[in-house]
Amino acid sequence: MTGTPLVENAAVIADDAVVASAVLDLDGLDMLIGELAADGRSVVGPTVRDGAIVLDLLDGVGDLPAGWTDEQEAGRYRLQRRSDGAVFGWAVGAHSWRQFLFPARSRLWRAERNGTAADVEDGLVDFQVVEGPEPAPRYAFVGVRSCDLHAIAIQDRVFLVGEHPDPVYGDRRHDVFVVVVHCGEPASTCFCTSMGTGPRAPGGYDLALTEMLEGSRHEFLVEAASERGADLLARLPGRVPDGSDHRAAARVTEQAVELISRKVDTEGIHDVLATTLEHPRWDDVASRCLACTNCTLVCPTCFCSTVEDVTDLTGQTAERRRRWDSCFTLEHSYLHGGSVRSTHRDRYRQWLTHKLGTWIDQFGSSGCVGCGRCIAWCPVGIDITEEVAALRADPTTTRGAGVRVAGPTRRR
Repeated sequence: MTGTPLVENAAVIADDAVVASAVLDLDGLDMLIGELAADGRSVVGPTVRDGAIVLDLLDGVGDLPAGWTDEQEAGRYRLQRRSDGAVFGWAVGAHSWRQFLFPARSRLWRAERNGTAADVEDGLVDFQVVEGPEPAPRYAFVGVRSCDLHAIAIQDRVFLVGEHPDPVYGDRRHDVFVVVVHCGEPASTCFCTSMGTGPRAPGGYDLALTEMLEGSRHEFLVEAASERGADLLARLPGRVPDGSDHRAAARVTEQAVELISRKVDTEGIHDVLATTLEHPRWDDVASRCLACTNCTLVCPTCFCSTVEDVTDLTGQTAERRRRWDSCFTLEHSYLHGGSVRSTHRDRYRQWLTHKLGTWIDQFGSSGCVGCGRCIAWCPVGIDITEEVAALRADPTTTRGAGVRVAGPTRRR
């Protein structure tokens, strides 16, 4: 039994049965991180840097953002001090786990030139590929929220399912040890309940933590949903949970559900978007959108990329690299003669209708997990939940009915 989908069963988030559980304190959590590192893994989790909670390598529990929370609203993200020492008392930051599985920049291959300067003049020089992609780290992810776990599953479908799985993503995704945190502190921008992606993770992980803070108590209910998770849990200094522990953990996510106020009506959303392609709301949002690409950079599921070839100054080596791209750039939709999405209106419409609509045609699910990052990190505060509501609110402007919006190709 495994809690993390691999190539052959990518994107499976089943309701895994808990096979073992224990209650740990902060020292036990520190040992958990240490055991993962001792297993030869690069342990990645949340930490505070430059006024934000970011994802980076962890040495121990002391690196976690103890006593911090985040204040998020449309176009706003700020850290605030908490009155307790919670280490997971915040929602999500700009970073998502895709930067480790689908890096912003990655080498596809490196080649070296054979021959001398004289051979160049004679046209006898050729290039030989000497290296492929950079070696993939053996990761352990600590602190994955349910929305981000679903985002990983969505990218599994994009990159691993089909006749041509992506080898760079596949190597990095393989054997990742996933430690989930059941969310107890959603931001005002979160709407995971509308998307069915949180705040509690249903499965697809190795270990799940619920942080319990009541009075002077600071403990974690840890549940294993895989054999390797149970094996690790057995090596940690925890105690057997009782009914009060399980009730306390349940209250954490129940209270989180009550705190989530943003909603998206997803009923028939594919058809709503397909029949409102000429709605005046697209002009309204275009007048505010900067096409800065922030929403696509922080989105945990966006997968658009481009390829570039570079050489060194001597001309002896060349590399082919893949880097993130965005449907908000002119070059992304460039065809012979120019861009087919030349206006902000066209590009924002493409992003939203694909994310919430035609993604379903491509991959069988929505491309949105309700994490709210695109709302918080938009410099002008465009709110995707408001845009969907506005399109639904006025059914009289539905020119374009029956027109289908093509999603981006998997690779460019």
